[in-house]
Amino acid sequence: MRIWIDLTAPAHPVVFRPLLTRLRTRGHEVLVTARDYAQTLDLARLHGIDASVVGIHGGAGMASKAGSLVSRTARLYRRLKRFDPALAVAHGSNDLALVARMLGVPACNTFDYEWATLQHNVGCRLARIVLVPEAIPLDRLSRYGVTAQRLRHYPGIKEEYYLADFEPDRGLLARLGVDEQRTVVVVRPPPDVSLYHRRSNPLYLQVLQHIGLDEGVHAVVIPRTLQQRQALSTMGLPSVIVPERAIDAQSLIALADLVISAGGTMNREAVALGTPVYTTYGGRLGAVDEALIRTGRLRPATDVRAIEVVKHERREPTARRDPDLLVDLMLEAA
Repeated sequence: MRIWIDLTAPAHPVVFRPLLTRLRTRGHEVLVTARDYAQTLDLARLHGIDASVVGIHGGAGMASKAGSLVSRTARLYRRLKRFDPALAVAHGSNDLALVARMLGVPACNTFDYEWATLQHNVGCRLARIVLVPEAIPLDRLSRYGVTAQRLRHYPGIKEEYYLADFEPDRGLLARLGVDEQRTVVVVRPPPDVSLYHRRSNPLYLQVLQHIGLDEGVHAVVIPRTLQQRQALSTMGLPSVIVPERAIDAQSLIALADLVISAGGTMNREAVALGTPVYTTYGGRLGAVDEALIRTGRLRPATDVRAIEVVKHERREPTARRDPDLLVDLMLEAA
């Protein structure tokens, strides 16, 4: 059948890469659309995904987000009406949810953070199937209209599925100019433009100032936006490297000694790859992160002095899960 997948954030090309391969191997025709936001398009190209570019991110303001949603939804409707899909799948794309409903197409909405309230009040209510990790209980989703009949759980975390066939690019550090004799740290800034992350995060800046002047550290910072990149360039931190373009972040994480991240996906990639990781996330923790913290696989950071910046031995991935399970669950929406 014809299936539509929409990529709206930098994590999505990585998440959907193995799923796209399996859908096409099974004989399905898949159309991929993508929003021009942060590194989404660069990462789609990096992972060999041919995506039709439709629309841009609306920025940080509510009004601009609403305007972008209306504009992009209209453009997607025209594009998808010609494609005539039988199923629509996205990782939290409200654009897809609205267009799928307008076209009368069943949708599968998948995500792994339950407190993006505005997003889920749209995406979950319009989806036929809601697919989340088993750590997220139904009682946290019922506020979005999710019922037991429409809910599908999968074991583990999504990163254990798309990293199932992962092998790191061991030449990446050298190409980035990283001195492997130093302690290699990966830093991810907070999602400043996300509606679910409106609190200031001073710990991120404290971390940068702490390790950015340490001659025994090489920190690779992966900014989300042009504004974050520009701010980093003015800080004068000699131990900080900012890649010029989108990179294979999974290889970077696998080869690093430590990850300090205010995001979600990069934290869980570190968990899946066995790299020590601290979360500096300033918003409300989701059930997945709560479970990882309880089991000691993710460490919360509230004070920069408590972060152990030391070298670690190389590790193997902690779990490899079959992406075909996710494909089977998504197809139930059809």
